[in-house]
Amino acid sequence: MGWEPGIVGVTTIRDDLASPAGFALRTGKPVISNHLGNEERFRTPELLVKYGIYRAMNVILQGERKPFGVLEVDSRSEHEFSARDLAFLQGAANLLGMAIERERYEQSLKAALGRQEVLLKEITHRVKNSLAIVASMLKLQAREVSDPAVTPHLEKAAYRVSAVAKAHERIHQGNGPDRLDLGIYVRDVCRDLNDAAPLRRIEVAAEPGIIITTDRAIPIALIINELITNAAKYAYQDDQIGNIWVRVTGADDTIELSVRDEGRGLPTDFELRSSPGLGMCILIALSQQLNATIEVRRLDPGTEFVVTATREPKS
Repeated sequence: MGWEPGIVGVTTIRDDLASPAGFALRTGKPVISNHLGNEERFRTPELLVKYGIYRAMNVILQGERKPFGVLEVDSRSEHEFSARDLAFLQGAANLLGMAIERERYEQSLKAALGRQEVLLKEITHRVKNSLAIVASMLKLQAREVSDPAVTPHLEKAAYRVSAVAKAHERIHQGNGPDRLDLGIYVRDVCRDLNDAAPLRRIEVAAEPGIIITTDRAIPIALIINELITNAAKYAYQDDQIGNIWVRVTGADDTIELSVRDEGRGLPTDFELRSSPGLGMCILIALSQQLNATIEVRRLDPGTEFVVTATREPKS
């Protein structure tokens, strides 16, 4: 403050014991010099002489381990600095030192978080690629196998592995490394499924602002995948055009996921827990992982599956 252009950030003063600022910096002691023209302890820096500075105060800007520098006040007036002035300046320097320390700490923390996020994205990308390779190998194996009883199972396995890969791909397209908006995520997942099943139109009603952890988002995505796949395959005839409705809502600390169709409905003897199908077994396993409940509603026409889970894992 108070210097002419071309001084700040350009002009230097030596930091040895022969200058007031250097003495304060090297000894850690505050310095008052009320008579720079007659000062015998230090030499008066040429800059101060040029600008007619009569007196100066220097205090330490202390960091966590070593000083950041000194805070200096210079004066052209004949008024002498007192011990109170020095105490006030040291208090200001302490506040400034804490602010600098906090700023550096925040920058370091941001840099560390940035590195962690990049690493996490790289790991997720590699996992996705590895799963895609596994899915491709299963598809190739399905083409090679001549047994009609085995080929569909390999194709289903390849499809499910691809679903896991896509779930990992979607995870880190959000704003944060460990949380995401479930509504946006579900819409993306359903868009992928819509492309894969053109005869089945998937309509999504997802409440915005339902934030969950990414480790819970993947099981939810796989549950959606299984329910929509089952509805697309079994609710309607092969060449029949049909709608599938997906709804996501949140209340307090819970979320509710619904997948509904207007198809032929479930067999009269259907029981979720005793169903022999692999899809239902996977659905139950994923719901247990989320500590969620599944309700099956028989409609006229169609069926609705309702999954209720907590936003955060139960302790």
